[in-house]
Amino acid sequence: MTFLKGTNKMTLSKTLGLSAAVLTLPTLALAQDATSPSTAEFVWIMNTLLFLIGGFLVFFMAAGFAMLEGGLVRSKNVTMQMTKNVALFSLATIAYWAFGYNLMYPLGTWSVEGVLSGVFGPGVLEAVGIDLAGADDGEYASTGSDFFFQLMFCAATASIVSGALAERIKLWPFLIFVVILTGIIYPLQASWKWGGGFLDEAGFLDFAGSTVVHSVGGWAALTGAIILGPRLGKYKDGRVNPMPGSNLALATLGVFILWMGWFGFNGGSQLAMGTVGDIADVSRIFANTNAAAAAGAVAALILTQVMFKKPDLTMVLNGALAGLVSITAEPLTPSLGMATIIGAIGGVIVVFTVPLLDKLKIDDVVGAIPVHLFAGIWGTIAVVLTNPEASLFTQLYSIMVVGVFTVIASALVWYILKMATGIRVSQEAEINGLDVTELGMEAYPEFSKG
Repeated sequence: MTFLKGTNKMTLSKTLGLSAAVLTLPTLALAQDATSPSTAEFVWIMNTLLFLIGGFLVFFMAAGFAMLEGGLVRSKNVTMQMTKNVALFSLATIAYWAFGYNLMYPLGTWSVEGVLSGVFGPGVLEAVGIDLAGADDGEYASTGSDFFFQLMFCAATASIVSGALAERIKLWPFLIFVVILTGIIYPLQASWKWGGGFLDEAGFLDFAGSTVVHSVGGWAALTGAIILGPRLGKYKDGRVNPMPGSNLALATLGVFILWMGWFGFNGGSQLAMGTVGDIADVSRIFANTNAAAAAGAVAALILTQVMFKKPDLTMVLNGALAGLVSITAEPLTPSLGMATIIGAIGGVIVVFTVPLLDKLKIDDVVGAIPVHLFAGIWGTIAVVLTNPEASLFTQLYSIMVVGVFTVIASALVWYILKMATGIRVSQEAEINGLDVTELGMEAYPEFSKG
């Protein structure tokens, strides 16, 4: 059976296999009759439902990313962002099935122990990448639900890159990068933690992916933004020229969708709902996740009022997302008060790192790098504040390992694409907008008429 992202009940964290290990707490009592499921069957049903419910909540985050990006880009590029988001999710689904799932969960078949999975072994293209004979034997949960849940995390990583590089990248080179990111880069580094690799053996803790998911998307976006360069006119004569988004109402809707989806992102990562303790833990995760998001938004609201004399909605939106990213590495062990503090610091990080990137002339259209990379690093470090099993050295070491690997791998792919096909649209296309020049259609045609 596959390795799974796991719970904090055991030091194995996200490397629990499909086993009966979740039965360590007393299970819910069931009246046993001819039609009642056995205790083991009940646990299997509940765990499978958690994966499926969590999975489709995380799936809806794809809509959140699309709405957020559509609202924060200029109207002449909205259709392109919608196209990219639909295409990247679809391509991620295929790439993760074909390569990623096996690469992420080596099933004990490491080619290089703890580092490189035996992905090229037999059965790599079997239904969901495992031995079908043992797929649904009732040990823990259905394998299909596990695959579905893990896929959603993989696709979210690609969505992070999409917004940062908006308004000037060519469609097809971007989609080629998505295939490599979701089929190879993301699952390979995820195997080091969630597949039982060397980072997990070292004691690295990352409950739902502040580093494994969010910082990876952030590092890939940062690398791409540097290689791609800023939008025309963004930085001129030593000034930063604002380029307001087309629809802040749409961006706000996107953030609320992401906020809702995060309950599946973090809550589903408990990976068990068959016992009283499991359900209590999921409830605690929901409460902490919500508290961190709210605190991130409030911190950004207050800080922008103090710094700029007016609240900045885009900062408030990204503050909420930064709070969510910050709590993702450990949403179970903090108290509500500590979760609030962790999320608030995430909101503060966004307010300070957005202008920092502008000073460095790194153009991130939607603020994805501050939210997912900087807040992801903070959230991973913050684990040591509430989880006694966490080591600061190990957390920092793992952040560095994942960051160096992702930057090198992403830079290699971006440079190859740049030399082979070019990754940036022409100046004329950028000025006129990618909707018309690259796609031949507009998101808001009635507003573009004279």
